Amino acid sequence: MKSIRRDYPRPQLMRSEWTNLSGLWDFAFDDENIGVRKSWFKGFSSDIKINVPFAYQTKMSEIGDTSYHPYVWYSRVIEPDWDELRTKRMILIFEGSDFITDVWVNGIHQGTHKGGYARFSFDITESLSREKDNIIVVRAEDKKDPSVPRGKQRWEKDSYGCWYVETTGIWKTVWCEYVPSLYISSLKLTPDLEESELVAEITFGGDVEHGGRIGADVSFGDEKISSIATEVKGGSLRIVFPMTDYRSYEWGVHTWHPEHPELYDLSFVVQGEDGEYDEVSSYAAMREIRIDKGRILLNGEPIYQRLILDQGYWPESGLTPPSVDALEEDIDKILQLGYNGLRKHQKIEDERFLYLCDLKGVLVWSEMASAYEFSDEAVNEFTSEWMEIVRQNYSHPCIITWTPFNESWGIKHVLTRKREQAFTEAIYHLTKAFDSMRPVIVNDGWEHTISDIITLHDYEEDGEVFLERYLDYIDEILKGEMEHNCARKAFADGYSYHGQPIIISEFGGIAFSDKGEGWGYGDKVSSEDDFIRRFDSITSAIKELPYAQGYCYTQVTDVEQEINGLMTPERKFKVDPDKIREINKRRGKCIIRERW
Repeated sequence: MKSIRRDYPRPQLMRSEWTNLSGLWDFAFDDENIGVRKSWFKGFSSDIKINVPFAYQTKMSEIGDTSYHPYVWYSRVIEPDWDELRTKRMILIFEGSDFITDVWVNGIHQGTHKGGYARFSFDITESLSREKDNIIVVRAEDKKDPSVPRGKQRWEKDSYGCWYVETTGIWKTVWCEYVPSLYISSLKLTPDLEESELVAEITFGGDVEHGGRIGADVSFGDEKISSIATEVKGGSLRIVFPMTDYRSYEWGVHTWHPEHPELYDLSFVVQGEDGEYDEVSSYAAMREIRIDKGRILLNGEPIYQRLILDQGYWPESGLTPPSVDALEEDIDKILQLGYNGLRKHQKIEDERFLYLCDLKGVLVWSEMASAYEFSDEAVNEFTSEWMEIVRQNYSHPCIITWTPFNESWGIKHVLTRKREQAFTEAIYHLTKAFDSMRPVIVNDGWEHTISDIITLHDYEEDGEVFLERYLDYIDEILKGEMEHNCARKAFADGYSYHGQPIIISEFGGIAFSDKGEGWGYGDKVSSEDDFIRRFDSITSAIKELPYAQGYCYTQVTDVEQEINGLMTPERKFKVDPDKIREINKRRGKCIIRERW
């Protein structure tokens, strides 16, 4: 099952039969925006092919055109399984397409989705034909608009600073599956360690009016833990699984932790009124993340977070991972470097990445792609897409922190303007309303408003200076009487420190002087010895801070002109990973002082 789940686009809601629509599609640029007027949605002729799911800007798309094109079209013929369609429905699923996506099947409009990072789907059954080829047509619109969530995608002509080539249109897997008249459309899995229970909130699609029956099992390895059967009435159902099993485990419950990432297997069988079955498999973990007296606790014990900033770019495929193997390679090398987690920066990664982090015990901060201008439309777009993402990725145990905002991007006047402050508070409370478990960081690194963790970004390159600043002046920094190294205050006006945990969530960014014209933070180093010396100095300084609950180093790999990774874009280590690992694993003074 693990090997199958590794390749499935949606690992926590898996059916045995599905069709991957990756591969060559017909493709056309529509710079004059004439496609709709000329009915390209009924089908269009083109001598250009694109390798889906790679964006046209990338080499792996087989186009590799990095110039700006605001409108693009895709088309391909699909072959429905008519035996399945005698009793089932066909669902077409897009894991991600940036930014406004319209879909037609045989010239019939299926719907529109806005947002570049969330999954969306359409039931295309009624538009299929037995008499002719069935054609899917997709139109994507991707304007250079800084008011929509775009993350590290540039909106100027050329890449600059830490902004890179944009990603237009389809960039994640496109696939389809068949579902019966009554089927499971979503699962929300919540562990309750205190009660030794797993709560499954199930949403149904299809013929919910007539209902049916569901059987649900939880197992660990070969041991059956819980089995429940009940009626399905309406569009949703809540099941509570007892998870205590003293027969196979003396403590009763297997917990998820970086040192022992235990996962339970789940299976669900739904029978509709017509006798058809929906069978899905999933998995879950028993773990608790909470905050107590300035500490972050995982399963009731303090967890020191050794994180690394991970932007998830590849030189030949951009934001799209070239393969699942490439995702696993990144995770394995992060672990090899001695980190126990990562901050997925300005990107919502392929969900198979989250599965691998669940499987390998990697802590993940899930960070939203930022907008860069504030407006009513920006509020609407951000809120809608962010809540889609939180809902879709909620059940992954590896995610221990939600990070909707970073460095005041998209809220550049949050220090003083009440509207922007109110927006951040609204996002915080909306996230908490859906997920009461996880900490939410509002405005990572800079002017926090309401936030469960206080994070500071500081690219000081001298460990002694760093240590003096954060030992001797932390009170002044937290009171807003002193700016930290990025020349920003820790809190927006009207907000103050209330004993939250503190993490240095960006630092380092060391670059070599012989790596070309790119940039890093501070002075470049000329040798591996110089690199290790500086890395040790600043990392050890953070570990000397008795209140700090962890850190996040910048970054995993070089990306375009930003050459401050521990690896090259091709995933080659620049320095001996064992030396980095030893420094990361070395114990520091991470004990809370009494006054904290």
